Amino acid sequence: MSHPSDMTAPLRFLIAENEPPSARAKRRESVGRSSGETYLTVLKVLAPTAHCDRIKSADVGSALPSGAALAGYDGVFLTGSPLHLYQETAETRREVGFMRAVFESGTPAFGSCAGLQVATVAAGGSVRRNANGREAAFARRITPTEAGRSHPLLDGRPASFDAPAVHTDEVETLPAGASLLASNRVTGVQAADIRFGPDGVFWGVQYHPELGLDEVAAALRRQAEDLIEDGLARSHAEVAAYAEEIESLHLNPERRDLAWRLGLDEQVTNKDERQTELRNFIGHLVKPRRSERGRA
Repeated sequence: MSHPSDMTAPLRFLIAENEPPSARAKRRESVGRSSGETYLTVLKVLAPTAHCDRIKSADVGSALPSGAALAGYDGVFLTGSPLHLYQETAETRREVGFMRAVFESGTPAFGSCAGLQVATVAAGGSVRRNANGREAAFARRITPTEAGRSHPLLDGRPASFDAPAVHTDEVETLPAGASLLASNRVTGVQAADIRFGPDGVFWGVQYHPELGLDEVAAALRRQAEDLIEDGLARSHAEVAAYAEEIESLHLNPERRDLAWRLGLDEQVTNKDERQTELRNFIGHLVKPRRSERGRA
């Protein structure tokens, strides 16, 4: 494989799909793609010439493609997952072990939702069930910290914004050396910069910049029973109606009436705005690192 120092070669990305097989199957059934396949689709738009590999980091026997090494990639992307990082299982051990290897390789990494949680635990922090309850559909009024306002991960984000979010767990304690970049009233750690070891660097968010609104709607339908149990909806019909409006906005993003009823602005309805953190990771961290290594 081409080494990142070869500046004429396309970027090489590795997508680490954290979903276990059962969750992968349910997601494909509801929205037509796994979490890793969603990342693959988005990255092909953000970096059309990039070569992307995908592994299933929670699965038994997961391995890099033949002849590949973590240090040979320009960036690693960690997906969401329903696994709980405070429950030590064979699956979570595999995920955390993989992330530690990424840190050791020095390859920049980005993660959303459980991806942030995996990096937190791998670097010595902790994760818990969200103390303020589930965030479903959208994380509201995410506010950058002082550090976040000047951090390139959030470049272009306003003083307060919403984003797709579907999670029951949260980062409890960031590891030493990490920087808190954003919070909201439900989740204390919405974005963070984590450094571990001599060269390990990870930028991550608790929300989902990679998700389209169709996938948000599908997630609500999959979790309808849980939403009712948590008191966020009173019936399956309510969940279905809410999900239908979100999906309609996905199909017709120019519909101001739907955006108004859902309380959303262009930070969510506009795909380019919604994917801000992914674009910033590639533009502000991956590409400069590639250039530095090319000059070394």
